[in-house]
Amino acid sequence: MKRLGVGIVGLGLAVKPHALALRDLAAQVDFVGGYSPTAARRRAFERDYALPTVDTMGALLNDDRVDVVLVLTPPRTHAELALQCAQAGKHVLLEKPVDVGYAQARALVEAVEATGRRLGVVFQQRFRSAVQRARSLLEEGELGILLSASCSIRWWRPPEYYAQAGRGTLARDGGGVLLTQAIHTLDALLDLAGEVERVSAFCRTSPMRAIDTEDIACGSVSYRCGAIGTIDATTVAYPGYPERIELAGTRGSLLIEAEQLTLHRQGRDALVVEGSSAGGGGADPMAFSHEPHKRLIEEFLDAVRDGREPRSSGRSALKVHALIDAMLASSRAGSAVEVQR
Repeated sequence: MKRLGVGIVGLGLAVKPHALALRDLAAQVDFVGGYSPTAARRRAFERDYALPTVDTMGALLNDDRVDVVLVLTPPRTHAELALQCAQAGKHVLLEKPVDVGYAQARALVEAVEATGRRLGVVFQQRFRSAVQRARSLLEEGELGILLSASCSIRWWRPPEYYAQAGRGTLARDGGGVLLTQAIHTLDALLDLAGEVERVSAFCRTSPMRAIDTEDIACGSVSYRCGAIGTIDATTVAYPGYPERIELAGTRGSLLIEAEQLTLHRQGRDALVVEGSSAGGGGADPMAFSHEPHKRLIEEFLDAVRDGREPRSSGRSALKVHALIDAMLASSRAGSAVEVQR
């Protein structure tokens, strides 16, 4: 197995599961360095993970040892930094979202594809054991024809979370609960049920925070496969609950709650796949296992070695951006809208 050189750009809140995963993958990876423009973050990264840092982004981009760069910076920096890495000949694993809207995300995906480099997106819920098992059950026909597919993300974020400058604003984050928090579960839902065709939604900003993005959102959806369902997402549900995906078909139904799966089929015993009930829905947004990140990163590295598209590719990520844009557009218009393809 060819060892790959890896660097990180962005050493903020999102770095923890990536750093832990890369340490676990040390047999496959030569970690070259992590970069942040903030010296204090570089020192903290070295202290917390015993991994090296570099003083400039150019030190990574101009280093022939670096094959892959993980870009873990705020959303509005993604287009510039990811394309800069790809144009320097590096494959890019990009923290969600791809960009702040569908059009921008699609433009970035196409621009990176034009360089011939691989673009992956950090949608680690696809790599949770429960989601992977659910996908296999669907492919094996255990639920029969899919009729209903819904998700619920009833999370809580305390005042301290929004105390960070710009947190929850369009200027910094580019979106609210849909783009910043619920996007992971929405992506996992679409990975199982397929693309949404049409949506009718309501999105609101509560009076609890001084933000200009939605922290309450709900909608009804119809899928291209013929199923229908609902989406419920918020960060005002104290103290925060495990996110849920619920699927029902002609032969049975399944529930994914955080990392646990329960399958009920007519005339058969229930199947329970145990897993953690912690999904980052409470006051600590990083209170989850880094194992799905490890699986995602390992699969991306394999894709780079094999010269193929990664499972969580930039292009595959566009469908959740299309859904989020459609939900926001439906809320503004007060009517159902078609989801872009």
